[in-house]
Parts: sequence; C-alpha cells; structure tokens
Amino acid sequence: QFEVVASGGGSVRAGGSLRLSCTASGLTLGRVDVGWFRRAPGKEREGVSCINSDGSTYYDDSVKGRFSISRDNAKNIVYLQMDGLTPEDTARYYCAADHGRPSAQVMCEETARLGLRHSGGWGQGTQVTVSS
Repeated sequence: QFEVVASGGGSVRAGGSLRLSCTASGLTLGRVDVGWFRRAPGKEREGVSCINSDGSTYYDDSVKGRFSISRDNAKNIVYLQMDGLTPEDTARYYCAADHGRPSAQVMCEETARLGLRHSGGWGQGTQVTVSS
C-alpha cells in the first residue's frame, strides 16, 4: 500500500504565490500518473493539473497560465507552483496517484469525476486560502 501526502498550503493575498508539494511513500512518483485536485465548500471536486508518467501535463482552463506542475524524480516529489492566486482558488488541495491513464487530461477529469481507482484514499490535503 502506498501513501501520498499534499503539503505547502497557506493563506495569501490575491496575486500571491504558493508551491504545493506531493510526497509519497511506497511509490515512485516518476513512474505513475499524478494529479492535483481541489475541493471548495459547496463545490464539486476539480482536477486542477495532472502529469502523466510520460511527462505530459494537463491544466484546467481556470488555472492555465498561472499554475505549473513539475516533478523532481530525485526527491520523489511532484510540485504545483501556483502564481497569480485569486480568491476563487481557495479550496482544499489534494494530490493523487494512479497508473495506466491514457493521458494527463483523463487522469484529471476522470479522477475528479469518478474518484480514485484504488483504496488509498485522498488523504487530508492542504488548505489554500486566498484573500482579496
């Protein structure tokens, strides 16, 4: 059984930046598909950004040009750099891992809509709060 943990959240003013980290135990993140998801109160879970095992990436339209996903294989970490934050980005952010997804977009969209395909759970996530 593996575990992924999201960290790095915080409270910032609009226009600020944060970098989230997704770390894993029992899993090599560079060999699987990894995604960042968020859920705000009263809203459905969204797939924010995903990176496939082949390195291809996907971004939801709401974050394109502002967020950047990357992977440090040596440290076994997947980052989500978030710039130009707005109050609409306020949510609890989670990272998730899977394998065999045909694309990063499928990883993001189907995982957000259907949930995880394994029993690992979403973990506690990390809160991002952006004030105006």
